[in-house]
Amino acid sequence: MANAATLTLTAESPDWVLPSRRKIGVISLIVTETALFTIFAVAYLFYIGKSLTGPYPAQVLEPPILASICLLSSSVTIMLAERAFRNEAHGSFKFWWLITIVLAVVFLGWTALEWRRLIYQHNLTIATNLFGTSFYSLVGLHATHVVAGLTLLTLVFWLSLRGVVTRSYSEHIEMISWYWHFVDTVWVVVFTVVYIIGR
Repeated sequence: MANAATLTLTAESPDWVLPSRRKIGVISLIVTETALFTIFAVAYLFYIGKSLTGPYPAQVLEPPILASICLLSSSVTIMLAERAFRNEAHGSFKFWWLITIVLAVVFLGWTALEWRRLIYQHNLTIATNLFGTSFYSLVGLHATHVVAGLTLLTLVFWLSLRGVVTRSYSEHIEMISWYWHFVDTVWVVVFTVVYIIGR
């Protein structure tokens, strides 16, 4: 009798499917990277005001409003690209994907200009004081992740121009999108810590 009940339950219930290894991998990466960014952000907050020599944050930092708008807007454009990809609107997908790349490049260009200004006009390097060390470590960590994301975005765009990216790559596109949303979310934290609290 028990065996019959078990057979009935098994027959009526759908088979349990293992979660996607790709999704589990990206989730694990995001959790790990979140812990890493938390450590760097806490260190930045801990060292605020402890530099014995200048320059100090209030003297040299200017909130990057336009660059932040560009980066955060790229979350919208990649979402539009992902939706277009699911609907097999290849032209729209390439357009929005390219706009995402352009916004990322603008953000990185701004970061490069800011660092150039800080180094050459204000003599702030990673070795100048605690502020310099914590600033370049935290903002540099984020910039490194933007470069990694930009590399993936550019590779996908290039492959899509060659017709290699097909519907079977839907999950790949989704995972890159997840990573990009993570990078944008982290920037909100970095911006708050460095340019609002830190000043």
